[in-house]
Amino acid sequence: MSELHHECGVAAIYHLSGRGRSPMCTDEGPRQISRLLPRMLLDIQNRGQLAAGMSTYDPDRAKLLHTRKDVGTVTEVFRLNHRAKCESLMRGLAGRAAIGHVRYATCGQDDRSYAQPFVRDHIHKRKWFSFCFNGQLANYGVLKERLLADGDHHLTLDTDTEIILHEIGRVLSHSTERIEWIDVLRQVAGDFDGAYSLALLTAEGEMIVARDPLGIKPMCYVQEGPLFAAASESVALLNLGFETDQIKSLPPGHAIIVSPESGFRMEQFAPVQKPAHCFFEWIYFANVASTLDDRSVYMTRTRLGEELARCERELGRVPLDDPDTIIVPVPDTSKAAADAMAYQLSIPCREGLIRNRYAGRTFIEGGRARKVKAATKYTPLREVMEGKRIILVEDSIVRSTTMNVLLDRIREVGGAKEIHVRVACPPIVAPCFYGIDMSTIDQLIGPKYFGTEGELSDEAQQRLADDLGADSLRYLPVEALARAIDLPADNLCRACVTGNYPTTCGQHLYQIALDNRGNKIDSGRTYEQLAAALSEQ
Repeated sequence: MSELHHECGVAAIYHLSGRGRSPMCTDEGPRQISRLLPRMLLDIQNRGQLAAGMSTYDPDRAKLLHTRKDVGTVTEVFRLNHRAKCESLMRGLAGRAAIGHVRYATCGQDDRSYAQPFVRDHIHKRKWFSFCFNGQLANYGVLKERLLADGDHHLTLDTDTEIILHEIGRVLSHSTERIEWIDVLRQVAGDFDGAYSLALLTAEGEMIVARDPLGIKPMCYVQEGPLFAAASESVALLNLGFETDQIKSLPPGHAIIVSPESGFRMEQFAPVQKPAHCFFEWIYFANVASTLDDRSVYMTRTRLGEELARCERELGRVPLDDPDTIIVPVPDTSKAAADAMAYQLSIPCREGLIRNRYAGRTFIEGGRARKVKAATKYTPLREVMEGKRIILVEDSIVRSTTMNVLLDRIREVGGAKEIHVRVACPPIVAPCFYGIDMSTIDQLIGPKYFGTEGELSDEAQQRLADDLGADSLRYLPVEALARAIDLPADNLCRACVTGNYPTTCGQHLYQIALDNRGNKIDSGRTYEQLAAALSEQ
């Protein structure tokens, strides 16, 4: 499902001085713990390949906060494939604390200016900080309008990250006395409606890692002796060498503050609410090796496959005891579900599609070029699929561009005699306003067949199958998600498959999106309309 992209991932690491030496240190020691940050970013590269960056803190250099960021992958930005250049960069960035970011844009342009972390330079160390952000504010347009209302302020970028930067700066500037960072966070977050996890580093050596009150975006952390580390996904901490039972999920509405003087502490900065964890983290976005909020991504996808197998038996459309029937996953995120489905049905699971990892991203070009890109992403193996009845397992279908091209190639190149698509997710029928790049209903294939309610009739599913070029197609029902993730349904954000949003502005935006359906109004305009609508109330 290469048509859907997450906004970004966040990582942070800090080694306190005077408290011993962590065994996680490299040979260069605690003062260069920042050398571990690019490795952490590599482990969450799945969350964004457009840009990468990091900021480090060193109290013994003139540039207390030093930042490097650019368009490109982690390997490209930090020259990880060139030993001498990488070493030169790591020496220049050396610090006892670091925060980092990988980005895929849901808003803003594809240029270096939008790469994170964002830095606010200031002569006062207290007001000099760097921060990075994963998520999206549903009330971005409202905050932007408020910030620009007096005519004295100017925004250079079209991103909510800049809004947060200025909101933090505003609180610091208006404080007549020294204000604690947890109180800064309380003030700015009180106006936020949306999803976020963030990491912030100051020129005084304080670090703040926070997670939104609903826990929509994930954030994991570990603290062992003098070392603290955090990341959007647990795999980045696991691969540093920490044990699984040491890694915890940051509770929603809480922040961890790391100070050179007082060490580590966790504080609540927002009222406790019912969680609304994004179900797509387990279904698609997160690394299969990660555990989020005590729920394994791999085991979730395995249970999705078991749900598919149960539905397949009930459907009875495909002969399951025919040796010509095989299951083929769409690489890579569908493999665990496909394996589990095959095991439950006693059908062979074969890698009939080989992913070309160097084909580039299909969302760059539009029209015909986009379809050509999609065709180069997967190579069908004729030796596996020729003359076979294929049950093709996919994690979801959003816009259908890739699936349409893929089915044609499976028939023409792979030589399959039948293709039966099984989707380990309900149809996406509503936009996401919390950090996934689908902000208008017209972008989505689901509402055209299942309406905005996502009603899964046999006729509608077969009509979509016919239009895509499949012999049959079936989605999982919405109720299967909670069973697979093993969390209560009301603890999950399922807005994109139900149209029910966990925040007020998210629900307002959805109504605007419904009103705009068919009018070819872009997502940016949707956010602007929210500000106008709320001002009239």
